[in-house]
Amino acid sequence: QVQLVESGGGLVPPGGSLRLSCVVSGRAFSNAVMGWYRQAPGKQRELVAQVTSGGTTDYGVSDQGRFTITGDNRKNAVYLQIDSLKPEDTGVYYCRWRRRTGSEMYWGQGTQVTVSS
Repeated sequence: QVQLVESGGGLVPPGGSLRLSCVVSGRAFSNAVMGWYRQAPGKQRELVAQVTSGGTTDYGVSDQGRFTITGDNRKNAVYLQIDSLKPEDTGVYYCRWRRRTGSEMYWGQGTQVTVSS
């Protein structure tokens, strides 16, 4: 059974920081791409960032300077550091594991991030 367990979300004031974590079990990070997507209320899910097992990163957000994605092959984990949080960063953040070739993919259940004073 494949599971992706996310953690690190919460309520943060504007300007604060968060570090989201996602650990996958049942699959390895090697030969895969792991990433973070977010879905704001009333909007479609969008790519925030993803990283390959080789360390290649890809950011989907316009102000990517506030986001840093890292992966840990040994721990089968991916992390997303978000700095200078803005209210528009509010949403559910989902972790995704995808095999680099083929269509196999899995999603986590999501972790809520709320940016508000």
